[in-house]
Amino acid sequence: MRYFIVILFFLILVSGCVSEYIPGLKENEEMLVVEGMISDQPGESTVNIYKTLPIWTRDFRTDVENCKVWITDDLGNEDLLRMVKTGTYVTDSAAFRGIPGRIYTLHFTAKVNGGLHTYESIPMKMIPVPPIDTIYFEKRDYTYQGIPTEGCQIYLDTHDPSDLCKFYRWDYSETWEFRLPFDVVKNRICWASEISKEIMIRNNSIITKDRILGYPLKLIENPVDRLSVKYSILVNQYSMNEDEYYYWERLKNSAEQVGGLYDIIPSTIPGNVFCMDDNLERVLGYFSVSSVASKRIFIKKDFTGRNGLYDLCLSDTLKITTNMPDTIPGLRGCFWMIYDYSYLVPPYVILTKRNVCGDCTSRGTNVKPDYWDEDK
Repeated sequence: MRYFIVILFFLILVSGCVSEYIPGLKENEEMLVVEGMISDQPGESTVNIYKTLPIWTRDFRTDVENCKVWITDDLGNEDLLRMVKTGTYVTDSAAFRGIPGRIYTLHFTAKVNGGLHTYESIPMKMIPVPPIDTIYFEKRDYTYQGIPTEGCQIYLDTHDPSDLCKFYRWDYSETWEFRLPFDVVKNRICWASEISKEIMIRNNSIITKDRILGYPLKLIENPVDRLSVKYSILVNQYSMNEDEYYYWERLKNSAEQVGGLYDIIPSTIPGNVFCMDDNLERVLGYFSVSSVASKRIFIKKDFTGRNGLYDLCLSDTLKITTNMPDTIPGLRGCFWMIYDYSYLVPPYVILTKRNVCGDCTSRGTNVKPDYWDEDK
């Protein structure tokens, strides 16, 4: 019996011991990452080259400088890229521009893991992309804090009568005008911009007619001021070959999965760039070759619902006096005076901090975009 108790105590003691598990990863291993795209649009094409840092360091990446980077095509032409800043290399906008139907290959040399290596992409054909037929929107009803509200669903239609483009990708940049709900003298009207973050792709290879109808690009339903005055979205449509489509599909699946031990991670997604000196070295990222079509629309419709973005702005009110200074002693921090003439005589001022409530440039710019009046 005593022997049994000793064994039981030992098992309990062992089961209570927890050891830290550290995966068998190479701490000092550097992995090269390539991100770049050339298109048929005017302007510079950019290739970014950087290295992932050792896994236990706080930093994510270090850009690679002094690489020799060049692009060749199937006709024997060669174009050398120049470094504009560490890790960023661009084409000569006056001498290089992609041509649909041509096949392009990226080449570069870089120092990785203590040695100079040569890298090369798989030859990539630039497939022509059709124009975007139309971009349009529909109002969407939903409820925000118990109040009936209208959102905005933006769609895209396109088709390719030549039946050459079977794989599509889209991104967009959105800009909107907003105005502070206070009659401030300065910086009341501004414009804010954001670019898309989600991966939007479509495989049309199994469809008889290459037509896309009602592709959902963007849903705006948050109680913010995107739709309060005027809104614009510029959509870019890219052509892809089959290999690039599946690369983006893997990235999309990775981004949409909940992070777990056995989920797909970007380091396991193969790209199209390889080391010519060491076939065991893995290179991350992708060199894209794409034709591009773009289209912009403006939205100025009225959308019902309450915008609660500025509900917490009001800080205090005081009677107006002559020569009242911008900062008032006794108040913590710096405040702006906002004149409010909705009261009876005498008028009042509203004190609000120099943030989204009192200065629209804290969220955007007071310089109107050049294209803002194109819809007139």
